Amino acid sequence: MSEASCLSGKSARCAIALGSNLGDSLVTLEAALKVLAQSPGITLEVRAHWYWTKAVGPPQPDYLNGCALLTVTLTPHALLKTLLQIEAKFGRVRRERWGARTLDLDLLLFDDVILDTPDLQIPHPHMTERAFVLVPLAEIAPTWIEPISGKAIAELVQTVDCSEVRLVL
Repeated sequence: MSEASCLSGKSARCAIALGSNLGDSLVTLEAALKVLAQSPGITLEVRAHWYWTKAVGPPQPDYLNGCALLTVTLTPHALLKTLLQIEAKFGRVRRERWGARTLDLDLLLFDDVILDTPDLQIPHPHMTERAFVLVPLAEIAPTWIEPISGKAIAELVQTVDCSEVRLVL
């Protein structure tokens, strides 16, 4: 499916990653899910549990991470714009690459779309390398085929070190 075909009013299934390591991360992530669920053109279908994970990048606190599956009637770029607006609503400021943040929302998958533009790549270019994405995603979408590798999420999660991903009880 191309981005243009998403304009025809059809719905698409999407996967997003959520993360936070500043402030009350649990409250922020739960509130962000509520905002997402109330956003026009977005239906929250299912969400994963939350997981504590080590940060990638400069020294910073551990992250609370999870994933959610959405059904949307938005184009990939319109969905990205909505995700960025929600990040901003929760105080996200982009100061340094991979720095600490109040809220991070990443668009991982959009049906079977492969998109490579200056401001958006689908599938997310690093998702297959990141246990903090694959563990919660495998919980809610184990059979979803990542379109570049052609492998199911359940297969991809077996290729990464998951030892630093801890379920929040």
